Amino acid sequence: MTPRWYPLRLSTPVARHVFGGRAIADRLGRRGLPAGRIAETWEVSDVDGRGAEVVAGPLAGRTLRELTRAHPDELVGPGWRGDRFPLLTKFIDGTGMLPVHVHADDETARRLEGEPNGKTEAWHVLDAAPGATAFIGTREGVDRAELRSALLAEDFGSVLRELPLRPGDTVYVPGGTPHSFGPDALIHEIEQTSDIQQHAMPWNMQDGSPVDPEQRRANVERLLDEWDPAARPHPTPGLRLPPSGDADRVLCCAGPHFALERWRLGTGTERELPAGRVLLLSNAGGAARVRSAGGDDELGPGRTLLLPAALERASITGPADVLLGYLPDLDRDVRRPLLAAGYGPEAIAALHGG
Repeated sequence: MTPRWYPLRLSTPVARHVFGGRAIADRLGRRGLPAGRIAETWEVSDVDGRGAEVVAGPLAGRTLRELTRAHPDELVGPGWRGDRFPLLTKFIDGTGMLPVHVHADDETARRLEGEPNGKTEAWHVLDAAPGATAFIGTREGVDRAELRSALLAEDFGSVLRELPLRPGDTVYVPGGTPHSFGPDALIHEIEQTSDIQQHAMPWNMQDGSPVDPEQRRANVERLLDEWDPAARPHPTPGLRLPPSGDADRVLCCAGPHFALERWRLGTGTERELPAGRVLLLSNAGGAARVRSAGGDDELGPGRTLLLPAALERASITGPADVLLGYLPDLDRDVRRPLLAAGYGPEAIAALHGG
């Protein structure tokens, strides 16, 4: 039986990794988080062991995976098929530095990890201290032996590109890219559904306990096996589309796996949300109103709604500052509107790492 669709509120597992703090609560305004260190809130997740379930309405108790498999056209979009929901979104508190790590790309994930897909991701910087930087890809000319030696010595700056990280920037990080960010950075992340990674640190990110030296050397070798030496993406401010009244729309990133936009609406401004494909709506500002055929919802700070593809109509009313994640048709959703707005191919290519 096909459900009557409405905006879905999901459970959000939290990760208490050692690099976390209280920024998601204190800076973003998220309420209801447990006490203590919170590194990540998994806003929409179908990762094994951290899968979401619906927490309100007629579908309460149904898992995201169950709905994805039973109703792929209505939940994700017409014609889409897969065993897992394809997108993962998080808020990440980099109060401390994240481990230097690599996620495999699709081909490498299938070959070395036995997984159906890799983990390309993008970070949208919500807040960062003045002078904050990130490690993103290796310096030109670095070979495997040099990278191995530097990683084991924790001499990251000698082999990794260290680039500025500014609020409002987005970094599209293809699988195979060595990376890290922090300290003092607050990030919204969108990525392929996966939790595979190889990291180079002598400590475990879950609790800071030491990694056995032999295991660490093995971890670094696997990281090197999954490394793409050519991956050198840059932070980008995104591309602003022509304004419409008291509304600002920036296309932050767009590639074959996902797209991310940021919308800012003035008080009383109402805008239709894209329909016909699944939409992940995450709130980076104060409480906002979302109206749809399924009801009238308040989207609190640091919270996320999943809008199913079959939801016929939905709108958001300002004041609002929200992030919209979706599976794009790159020609219809990205190339054509950006070319019409006067952007060239090079600027458009920068949205997926350039």
